[in-house]
Amino acid sequence: MDLIQLGLRDAAGLIRQGDLSSYELTSAYLTHIKQLNEKINAFITINEDDALRSAHTADDELKAGHYRSKLHGIPIAVKDVFETSGIKTTAGSKLLSANIPTKNAYVVQQLADAGAIMLGKLNLHEWALGVTNVNPHFGAVINPWNAGHIPGGSSGGSAAAVASRLCLGSLGTDTGGSIRIPSSFCGTVGLKPTYGCVSLRGVIPLSWTLDHAGPISRTAEDAAILFETINGYDPLDPVSTPRAPYARSDTLRPTVKKLRFLFLCNLFEQVDEEVNKAVYAARSRLEELGAQVSESNYPQAEDDLKWQGIVLLSDAAAYHKDHLRDNATEIGADVLARLRMGETMPSTDVAVAHRNLVEARRSKVKMFDQADMLILPTTQSPAPPRAGLDPVAAARKFTKLTALFNFAGLPAISVPCGFTSNGLPIGMQLVAGPWKESTLLEAGLAYQSVTDWHKRVPPI
Repeated sequence: MDLIQLGLRDAAGLIRQGDLSSYELTSAYLTHIKQLNEKINAFITINEDDALRSAHTADDELKAGHYRSKLHGIPIAVKDVFETSGIKTTAGSKLLSANIPTKNAYVVQQLADAGAIMLGKLNLHEWALGVTNVNPHFGAVINPWNAGHIPGGSSGGSAAAVASRLCLGSLGTDTGGSIRIPSSFCGTVGLKPTYGCVSLRGVIPLSWTLDHAGPISRTAEDAAILFETINGYDPLDPVSTPRAPYARSDTLRPTVKKLRFLFLCNLFEQVDEEVNKAVYAARSRLEELGAQVSESNYPQAEDDLKWQGIVLLSDAAAYHKDHLRDNATEIGADVLARLRMGETMPSTDVAVAHRNLVEARRSKVKMFDQADMLILPTTQSPAPPRAGLDPVAAARKFTKLTALFNFAGLPAISVPCGFTSNGLPIGMQLVAGPWKESTLLEAGLAYQSVTDWHKRVPPI
């Protein structure tokens, strides 16, 4: 059996039954990481010794009759903005190259308590501010489908690692699309939950107002298992919101029957022909499954993108004000340029942007009076070549269809829905009303039950 090809659910079942040990599975992943990471550059830090010790402990616990959860003994890795006790946490920055936290981020602790095995920390665009994942300090992450193309970002290491079978699942962060964009470019599933649904305590911020944390996985089912563990109210996180518990992953039904979808025509205006064709085909599959699809437009999209950019960069500049004063030469050129933009934004524009964000989070919910879900592409085009790419222009282009839902705080998922003629993945984005992650995941499950895009393995 090729252990690294097992899906999360199947691996979890074998571990629980005693037919597979966590130590065997973890060793298989560490071997694969050693063989492939030099080529992909997905990991900044590999946590080999601790991972093997944790796997031994997971096996001993199971033998003693203590089974923690579906993640018991499952090897995962997280984006290197999540604080990890005793493991270097860099945020992709030279300034934190020796930073070793003394405690875990809240969601990392949730994963540990669930029995997950931490394989290491994953590469990202510096300070999570960009989409190319060309990192001047830790090197570029490679798209496993085509080494000359970017993996997307900022959670590019997470998506590339999941696609390349370097871990069974990952956590990323998403401020303007940083979970969904690399998921679209790398052929993975990426879920950005509702704002306030997943704790950000112990996560190095990009924008306090727009940051979200969520899973990146091979399938919607795997995303549901990871999300089951990390969602929930954290009373010590000021933006965490108390809500009823999310439905357990094993209660989700793969169905879209009688659900109402809005196909957002105005967001297809600058979409690549192959992406357009793939998303239209995905719409047809959903209709075949019983979805009721009508066409509409997303209101005030350009205005929302403008204000989202102001909120993001002003928040980022505020967080990095000391770095900009004392250590600007240690920051990569494209990230520094965007942080300087945030420094110069008029306070009146920032105030208006935050007022419009509050209004957008109120008004956009009204769209779901007439629909259960929105359909659109995740990105306007597939992953572009890395050579000659302007990282600032790329950030503007590839967040156009994702940043809207950070601004509105709505849950959104990217699901693989096709490939281009030259073998690059294409993602479909589904968006639901606040706290409707279960509906999104059920739609993803339904779509993946009749398609096989998510089963394809990169050639690298």
